[in-house]
Amino acid sequence: MANLHTSEITLKVGLDENRVPEELTWSAQDGGVVNEEAKAMLLSVWDSKNKESLKIDLWTKDMPVDEMKIFFHQTLVSLSDTFMKATKDEKMTATMKDFCAYFAEKLDLK
Repeated sequence: MANLHTSEITLKVGLDENRVPEELTWSAQDGGVVNEEAKAMLLSVWDSKNKESLKIDLWTKDMPVDEMKIFFHQTLVSLSDTFMKATKDEKMTATMKDFCAYFAEKLDLK
């Protein structure tokens, strides 16, 4: 089966003299996103051959810690939703959601 269409997502990382991220931008032309600024990103891909996750976690040096806590909480909630869509495992999804609520409570996010 041939690909009828491809879509490209690009990430650009501006580094300082010590190779610490100062600027993150991303583009997804099909989604109408062009050089949008971001302060943090988490990227995971699955290496099926080696049965392992490969990941890149970056944040700019001016990413506020309070925003990083919110970013992590929202990411965990999103992962719970994605886990449910991918596995239909309601019991584990509920456990993950409980942890998200605990995480938010302990960080005074809600």
